[in-house]
Amino acid sequence: MLIGEVSQRCGVSTRMLRHYDTLGLVKPRGRTSGGYREYSADDIRRLFHVESLRTLGLSLNEAKRALDEPDFAPADLVGDLIRHTRQRIAAEEELLANLERVDAASPAQWEDVLHIVTLLRGLESESAAHRQQVILSHNGIASLPVEALVEAILSEDDLNVAGALHWSLARVAGHGLEDLAHGLDAGEVAIRRRAAAAIAAIHTTEATVHLRRALDDPDATVRAYAALALGSRGNIDSIPALLEMVAEGPRDVEAAEALGLLTTISPSADDIVEAMHTTLDHADDTPTRLRITQALAEIPGTAARRALSRLTHDRDRTIASTAAAIINTQDHGRRRRPTPSHTAPRT
Repeated sequence: MLIGEVSQRCGVSTRMLRHYDTLGLVKPRGRTSGGYREYSADDIRRLFHVESLRTLGLSLNEAKRALDEPDFAPADLVGDLIRHTRQRIAAEEELLANLERVDAASPAQWEDVLHIVTLLRGLESESAAHRQQVILSHNGIASLPVEALVEAILSEDDLNVAGALHWSLARVAGHGLEDLAHGLDAGEVAIRRRAAAAIAAIHTTEATVHLRRALDDPDATVRAYAALALGSRGNIDSIPALLEMVAEGPRDVEAAEALGLLTTISPSADDIVEAMHTTLDHADDTPTRLRITQALAEIPGTAARRALSRLTHDRDRTIASTAAAIINTQDHGRRRRPTPSHTAPRT
């Protein structure tokens, strides 16, 4: 069978058949009287073997070794092919994900596409400074790929980059919130913390719903993110978690300020003071009792004042002196507060 007929029947170009001949991969054994290549049945069979091996991803040299070397071990080569194929599939899936993100951003012009691709590549940088720069340099030319931002938020360890990502996500008016909320259900605590911190930066009703759910998280840091955000929005559901933060630290000052805000917008001041006093009575270590005493300074009203007055007689001299100093400061502030003048109108 001549080369043209082989090409037509086997679907291999004449150029490739000549290349196989040069490599010694499929070398026709016969020649016509005119010097043309003539393929035998064995040559055709070998050609089919070569093409079959190539469909598995073998290179031409690997296919030749597999056919010509008796001690060739196929298991090792197949294992390598499996690893390489998985790597190629992962790369293709990453490409597909990026294309879908670009498409979701609805770019109007190629300039938009290039800007989004630059952002996506920047998010993959090993340099935290570069990741932050790329995020902050977005100038609104194209819509942000929300899915990519959420994925970056849930995996970002650098606090500065995370802050930039929160800022960027806040600019898209709550989009991506549901994907972030899935992070609250992650088994890995670091992901739940990142999700809670990001949701805390979103000021929507839906975000508040998710933050209330985060108050039940077993991790204290997740609860703290949720409680501080909810407390700043006047949500009284955060009170138990804020009281816990005051007692345990380390963000007791922020928690106390949030509790102080809550007492000005809800009739819960007496209940908060009572809960703080109960916790203080049951605590047996000075640092915890001191944090609670200091937190009472942030609570307005007579209930907190009475609690501080009682603490000036506490058995622990540190607690007593701290309570006295707080009262002193409050009284001094009241004395220095200017009184309104009542000037008679001119006639």
